[in-house]
Amino acid sequence: MPEKTVFAKIIAGQIPAQIVHRDDRVTAFRDINPQAPTHILIVPNEPLSGAGDLTDSHGPLLVAMFAVARKLAAAEGIAESGYRLVINEGGHGGQTVFHLHMHLLGGRQMTWPPG
Repeated sequence: MPEKTVFAKIIAGQIPAQIVHRDDRVTAFRDINPQAPTHILIVPNEPLSGAGDLTDSHGPLLVAMFAVARKLAAAEGIAESGYRLVINEGGHGGQTVFHLHMHLLGGRQMTWPPG
């Protein structure tokens, strides 16, 4: 990624965000335009533009992202009722920030199909 994305700037502390989790692999923060009562973005600290950049070596990173999602769902009180995890890929997939990220959405009944 030639230019830092807004997510890379949040990870670096250059842009403020409501950070709810940070470790050496993953940063998670509240979405500024929430689509559900709980809407948290889970972002790898490594600058990957999207799912298409993932390789076999990223297995531990993906496990870490899902583990953070599970932990945050429990902390937000939505683990038992259910929640949605979404990764958008590319423009037609709805990706608007080209830094791999997972949406954790919950706190209301999710509908199908989405958007």
